[in-house]
Formats: sequence, structure tokens, C-alpha cells
Amino acid sequence: MDLTLALTGALPFVVVASAALTLPISLCLLWLYRRAVLRNMNRASGDASGGRDDALAGTAPQAALRIIDSGTRSEIPARSEAPQLRAALVSPWEAALVYLLGGAAHAAVMAFAWLGMIGEGFSAMRFAWIFATYLWVGVLAVRTVLPNGPARSLAAPAYTALLAVVGAIGIGRSPDLDIAQLMAYWLIVNGPATVLHLAIQNRRIRAVGPLVLALTLAGVAGAVVLTGAVGGSDAALRAIVGAGTLAGLGATELLVLLVALGFAAFAAVGWPALRALGRAYARKRFSDRSLRLEAMFLMFAVVQAVGFVFSGLAWVLAAPVAFVASVTTIRGAFARLRRRAGPASPGPILLLLRVFALGRRSERLFEELGRRWLPTGSIALIAGPDLVTATIEPDEFLAFAGGHLSRAFVSGEDDLERRLAALDTLPDPDGRHRVNEFFCHADTWQPTMRRLAARSDAVVMDLRSFSPENRGCTYELGALLDAVPLARVVLVTDAGTDRAFLETTLRDLWSRLAPDSPNRTLPDPILRIARAGKRAEAIVPQLLRPAARSTTV
Repeated sequence: MDLTLALTGALPFVVVASAALTLPISLCLLWLYRRAVLRNMNRASGDASGGRDDALAGTAPQAALRIIDSGTRSEIPARSEAPQLRAALVSPWEAALVYLLGGAAHAAVMAFAWLGMIGEGFSAMRFAWIFATYLWVGVLAVRTVLPNGPARSLAAPAYTALLAVVGAIGIGRSPDLDIAQLMAYWLIVNGPATVLHLAIQNRRIRAVGPLVLALTLAGVAGAVVLTGAVGGSDAALRAIVGAGTLAGLGATELLVLLVALGFAAFAAVGWPALRALGRAYARKRFSDRSLRLEAMFLMFAVVQAVGFVFSGLAWVLAAPVAFVASVTTIRGAFARLRRRAGPASPGPILLLLRVFALGRRSERLFEELGRRWLPTGSIALIAGPDLVTATIEPDEFLAFAGGHLSRAFVSGEDDLERRLAALDTLPDPDGRHRVNEFFCHADTWQPTMRRLAARSDAVVMDLRSFSPENRGCTYELGALLDAVPLARVVLVTDAGTDRAFLETTLRDLWSRLAPDSPNRTLPDPILRIARAGKRAEAIVPQLLRPAARSTTV
């Protein structure tokens, strides 16, 4: 196959076809993963201790439990009291700046390559427009790392304003230039890659999108290579047709078979590379966020460089150069931030408990909590049907794909102790901590929850839609009152929470507080409740203030 034809025809087809396949394949795999997790959750390990022993419960403490709504100014700690809060507020902005610098490195390489390709000399105004156009990938990265709020919402409008200013100056200086030409150029450069990005980074699949895309890229490339090789050789074509005739296969069946063979062969070759990627992730070589964003930078570089081939194959090298420049810039900037912060030390652990029936509402709150808390500490949670596909990590997904998912489940007390001892509380190279997800059988979730509560520095319990049917949450509330200082606990409710039942439950559990509870001697025991509106993620800063303060008490 002619190299120019391959780069301008076969390569775009491979990229587009792979992205199109990634969405349905990812959805299917995640559905199977969720079913497998739920199936194991409903099984008993046969090696676990029971739950809370009410026979050990004592009398009610002398001080009555006060339940108050959080969020007042008295709940906001002073700056000196909440270093974790300061880190949670500042770190996303640092990460956004780092990825914007990575986008600028990508844009500079592509802009210089484009100017060299057209061979009309250097023009500051032309460079500014081309640079601003290629900077779009950095803006997408910024929107990914910033938490929900005005800054994140204004990232795209601010970029549009930059384009408008640069474009207006360019049109003013060049009478032959108009806005339609500028818009067409921007769409040609960024349109295809943006569509692919939106498909792969879809909220429902982005946890596994880059891994599945890597496999589909290998598979589709294999299908293209094999069919091209057979079609380009008369001898091979005659042999294949002859074998197909003997087997009773027609032309369509033969083509499908060739495509399937090529896809399977190359995907099989790519599987060891993915396994190596999973092992590198387990060794903390990169974070899940950096994997997703670096995959995005690579995709933009490859797609944007396809058009360069018409001016010579050498210009296609702009793609790997731009990718290396962006990744080197990003990793170097994060390394400098790490050196400034000093030696890495374990961060605080935030335990997230919740009503499992919340579904995607849990995902939205978890996503925002992760954006704000993970820069300063890790999150621990028990796997449930609401977040099972949102929290999946590369090594977990590859373990499932390799048929080893059952190894991820807590099988008993000894296994639980081993997993707690290996709890990952150190930051990744980009300063972001990990989510420690505990997969539990039907008879191991209660001891796991108790041990996690005792180990955690702060607890957020999402009780939206809480009602008498949620007996598991009632158990967890009792365990929290028994074992966790109230200053470390924040409850989340909404209009769907049976508030009267919740308060009755809390006071009943308080009256049967364990004799060794750290809350028995509190002179004024206060339990904080944060009320969520329609957009529960908006209260995350309110959750972090008491949580950050609890890590300093």
C-alpha cells in the first residue's frame, strides 16, 4: 500500500472506525463488568465475622446528640486550621495550568510545523492564529481537571474570546481574510478530533475508553493490513478464494472472515501491551487522569497531522513531536510541583458511604468530590452498583478482562487486614491520589466498613433518598457513631430524605452507643448534615470544610 495513501486514507479510517467501535464495545464490557461485580457481591465468602453486636451496646451518653445543618460561617475553619482545604482549593488550578502549558507545547510544535509546511516565512499574526487554534486541546484538558463552577464554565468562552481577538486583528491586517475562512480552518483542524474526543470521553465509558480504544486501534489496523495485503497480492487472493470455495464461503463471508482474523490477530498482539500498561499503573507510574488526558493529546496530534502528509511524509513527524513535547511539559511541570511540595507523604483518607440506589446521582457527586478531594488525599469506598463502573481503574478492568475479577474481593478477616495494610495513600506523579475501592461479598462488607471507618480521617455519607428500606445505611450510621468521632462525619440529605426517620434513627442509635465509643465523653456532641439541592455536586465545598478540619483535630 502506498504510504501517502495509507496516511491520508487508511489512517483516518482506522482512527474513526476505532473510535466508533470504542463506544459500543466499552458499554458492553462495562455492562458485563457490572454484572460480574454484582454477582460476586451477592455471594458469601464463608470466612467473615458478623456485624455490630448490640449486646455490647451501653446506655445513652449523658449529653444529648445535636443534629445541625452544616454550611454556616461558624462551620468554615480558619486558613491555619485547614491545610487540606487549601490544598483542595489550589491543586485543581495548578493542574489546570500544567495541562494548559502542555496544550501550549502541542500548539507551538504544530504551528511551527504548519508554517514550515506552507513555506511562506514567519508571520507573527499568522503564528498567533494557528497557535490559538491548536491550543484547543489544552482548553479541553483544563475543563477536565477544574471542578464545577464559574471558572470551568468560562474556560470555553474565554478561549472563544481569545480566538475572536486574534482573528479580528488578523482580518484587520489582511483584506483577503474573512471570518468564514478562519472558522473553516478551525473546524478542519479541531472538528474531527473533538468529535472523537467527545465519543471516547463520554461519562459512561471514559473510565475504560482509552484502554478499549487502544485495543480497537490495534484490531482495526490489523483488519486493514490483512485485507490490504491479501487484496494487493494476486497469489494470496487466489489462494484465499480457492480455500473459501472449498469451504462453501462466498465473497462476503470471506471478507468478513479476513476482517475478523486481522482484528483478532492484532488485538491479541496489543493485549500484552495493555497488561504492561496495567502493571505500570499498579506501580504508580501514572494516574488514571493522566492516562485519559495523555491519550487525548495523542489522538489530537495524530488526527491533526494527517493533512500534513500532502506536503511530504516528513511533516507527519509533527504528530509524535507534538505529543512528546506536550507530555514532557506536563510531566516536567508536575515533577517541579512535587519538588516544591517536598517528599511525598500519605494523605488523609476520606471514606464515602452512600445509599446505593442513587445511581447516576452518586456518580455526579463522586466526580466532583474526586476533583476537589483527590489532590489532597485518597477516597475509600465500598463498591456498589451505583459507582461500580465509574470508579473502575485500569488494573481492575484488565483483571476483569483476564478473568481474575474474583481476586479483587475481600474474602475474610485476614484478607481484609492485608488489603488495609496495602491501602494506597500516596499521591501519583501528578499529585493526585487514588480511589481505594473495596469489593465485598455479602458477608464481608460490614467488617470492611467498620475497619475503613476506623482508618479514615473523615467520612461523608450520602443519605439522599434515605428511608426505612435502607437497612444497610442504618447499620453504617450505628457503626459511625460507635467508632468515629463526630467531628469527622458529614451527612448529605436532600428533599427525598426521610429527615424525621433519619433523626429518629440517629437518636435511637445514640441511645445504644457502644461503651468504647469516642463520642460518649463529648460535652456537646454535634452531627453535621449538609442539605443538597437539585445539583448535589454544588455542596462539595461545604462537605470539604468540615472534612478538612477533621483531619487537623
